[in-house]
Amino acid sequence: MVSETESKKHFVLVHGSCHGAWCWYKVKPRLQSAGHRVTVLDLAASGIHPSKIEDLGSLLDYSQPLLKLLASLPPDDKVVLVGHSFAGMNLALALDLFPHKVALAVFLTAFLPDTHHSPSYVLRKFLETIPTDAGWLDTEFSNHGTLRTLLFGPKFLSSKLYQLCSPQDVELAKALMRPASYFVDDLSKANNFSQEGYGSVPRVFITCNEDLTITIEFQHWMIHNAGVKEILEIKDSDHMPMLSKPQELCDALLLVASKHDA
Repeated sequence: MVSETESKKHFVLVHGSCHGAWCWYKVKPRLQSAGHRVTVLDLAASGIHPSKIEDLGSLLDYSQPLLKLLASLPPDDKVVLVGHSFAGMNLALALDLFPHKVALAVFLTAFLPDTHHSPSYVLRKFLETIPTDAGWLDTEFSNHGTLRTLLFGPKFLSSKLYQLCSPQDVELAKALMRPASYFVDDLSKANNFSQEGYGSVPRVFITCNEDLTITIEFQHWMIHNAGVKEILEIKDSDHMPMLSKPQELCDALLLVASKHDA
């Protein structure tokens, strides 16, 4: 029989581009109410983190708050690492550096790289699915040397990311969005993610069938490309299941975490 202490998990929830720790406000208390430890954090230049995106040069810079958290964990503390959207890239980097700290990596309608191509491969494939600026609606793009940044606009938010969320959550997002980057130039020059690090940790993908940005077709392409076998679906969810389907997401996270030691 598994003891109560052994059954408790430590979930680390990582937000996607332009967002911050704030986007988990519905999921964090649900996981805590189920008896688990939950850490949410702002990546660099996100949420209330003091950095500015134009001062970051790489995915490594952007990921520092997550990497510092994993480095600080006690030797016997293994986490369930959950990444949403672009945070799939942060997860891949973290797994390469700290595979022994992660019991399970959950990719929530997130970018899912492989170990056979450049880290920028899935990002470039994704950008091909939105080939013109018109597809990004009112998203704002800026160039800072080789760093290209983006800031989701109100129309893009409400119609492509948050279309099944409440008006209140849309307004919250409009108020708290910060510019971000996909770091494509940096990642195109980086070494492949390794099989010994990133590829060695159990990975689960959670699909969202009403995602209008990282479409269900592209989600399944990434799953096949990366060879991930464990898949769950949150039905009738847009790109933001933590806001539009928080209980269903909580249930899915508890289910997959229960199958892996942490």
